[in-house]
Amino acid sequence: MLDLHVHLLGHLDRKANAENIRSFLEQARASNLTQIGFADHDMYWEDLQLDLIRKVAEEYPDLQVRVGLEVDYQEDQEPQIKQLIASYPFDYVIGSVHQLAGWYFDMPEEEEKHRYYDSDKYYREYFNAIEKAASSGLFDIIGHLDLIKIFNMRPQADVRTLAAAALKTIKEQGLVVEINTNGRYKPVREFYPELKLIETMKEMGIPFTLGSDAHSPLAVGRDLSEVCGMLKDLDVHQVTGFKQRKAQIIAI
Repeated sequence: MLDLHVHLLGHLDRKANAENIRSFLEQARASNLTQIGFADHDMYWEDLQLDLIRKVAEEYPDLQVRVGLEVDYQEDQEPQIKQLIASYPFDYVIGSVHQLAGWYFDMPEEEEKHRYYDSDKYYREYFNAIEKAASSGLFDIIGHLDLIKIFNMRPQADVRTLAAAALKTIKEQGLVVEINTNGRYKPVREFYPELKLIETMKEMGIPFTLGSDAHSPLAVGRDLSEVCGMLKDLDVHQVTGFKQRKAQIIAI
């Protein structure tokens, strides 16, 4: 099993030092992971200690420790994103959408605003941004595919219809979509993406990876065994890991 969405820094809750890296790796062992990937937010670039992660990883030969990055995709920032990604030999890069026209819709203080917006409109805008992220050629993984539902505001239209163009582009670009368990601990109370989208992606042949979106050591690997059981029920028996931007197939 693997967990490729782990935030060593959280939201600058701790420093990227050897002690804190070890605390995440110890939890990875306790969770019976074979591969763990650190993918901090690109906004904290100046605080990352990526080479230190690789050095501490040498103490854990039983773990495949990967170094990634989660990028907050913005269409007008593509050249800067490309330059940032090229500046370090990442194992993988997650493309995520956290904002729409400067509105950081997933922040807790934004929950009330969701109740006054046209949910179909914002779902369309959100999946349009996901489609652009997927077509950019910058990323290996699309993170928390339906994050827009975080406060349990649902569209009137079928979400599969709203996401169709984005999923088509993800498939055409050969990208991987993560099943992210952190949604269970948000107001929506379910994994990202929802089961209907997972079923659609399975039918399309889009590969999956796993992520806890852990912002603390104790959340590493959280609920991923349950996700593996769900995937097996859908006749999916493998997930995708990464090394040096190359996919690795891992049986579940």
